[in-house]
Amino acid sequence: MERTLTYAEAIREATEQEMTRDPAVMVLGLGVADHRAIYGTTHGLLERFGGERVLETPLAEDGMTGVAIGAALAGLRPIHVHIRMDFVLLAMNQLVNIAAKSRYMFGGAVSVPLVVRAIIGRSWGQGAQHSQGLHALFMHVPGLKVVAPTTPHDAKGCLIASIRDDGPVMFVEHRMLHSLRGHVPAEAYGVPFGRARVLEPGDDVTLVGISHMVLECLRARALLADVGVRAEVIDPVSLAPLDVDTIAASAARTGRLVVVDTGWTTCGASAEIAAAVLERLAGAAVVQVRRLGFAPVPCPTTRMLEQLFYPNAQHIAATAYALGTDDTTAWAPLGGTEAPEVAEFRGPF
Repeated sequence: MERTLTYAEAIREATEQEMTRDPAVMVLGLGVADHRAIYGTTHGLLERFGGERVLETPLAEDGMTGVAIGAALAGLRPIHVHIRMDFVLLAMNQLVNIAAKSRYMFGGAVSVPLVVRAIIGRSWGQGAQHSQGLHALFMHVPGLKVVAPTTPHDAKGCLIASIRDDGPVMFVEHRMLHSLRGHVPAEAYGVPFGRARVLEPGDDVTLVGISHMVLECLRARALLADVGVRAEVIDPVSLAPLDVDTIAASAARTGRLVVVDTGWTTCGASAEIAAAVLERLAGAAVVQVRRLGFAPVPCPTTRMLEQLFYPNAQHIAATAYALGTDDTTAWAPLGGTEAPEVAEFRGPF
């Protein structure tokens, strides 16, 4: 029988297995010892490993990031959990100028094996300062790896690979993914950086989704199939380094590429993916490209505005159908319901 876990359970299992394997691995963050345990991802770790390795921190992102970096420089392997990526902005100097650059500045003499778990995404109307996806900021910084796994399988494997890496890694989690259930092997395993995953094959259009948008791309694929369009769905998994080859090969074959981000499109992850693919294919193939992501305004609070702000399966399917054609009928799927993981989410974070 196939073994399944939720995304949150997969993260927790990866953390527990690595803490058992390596006494240098530790967890710190606001809420890691709370009874809600960061969506359950740190549940039971304090009882299992004690307060020296599972540290509840004060509301001091900059200072606690400094503690985590110092611990990494001293030989530990900290996992610093931020229940919202929005407030990682308070620690940008620590992450960009110290964590990412220390190995370079000291000629390879030091390492900063730090994992920063940063949770992004929409939730019950949290608005402009609590709903952002800022992963593209970190993709811009040499010395930082950035991963955004979508499936429980990749969540466990990416976290294990991140913990064992000798450099700082931004581990991006969308809060709408924590209840997602999927196949997860019991043994410890790593998912390599810089390798995308083709989730569903297709010949007519390539859909690339980032984090939670992978689910919406899969739903869009089903809608497109109803009108005879076969979409290939790709999850980049790793954003920095980025597997351009897999995406470019698909786009060259289909001739159409739609990149859907859970962030803004301007200077975003979708822009980088689209540009990298077009550069790779220059002169070799003609590809029609569209980017989808947040509307160019701050994240709204009301549910009705949220429905317009975030890409959904219907919007993705309609965009993919019209891309590169002269069709003027503006086909769009009828109706459409809110994604179940969005409708069921109750917070509190």
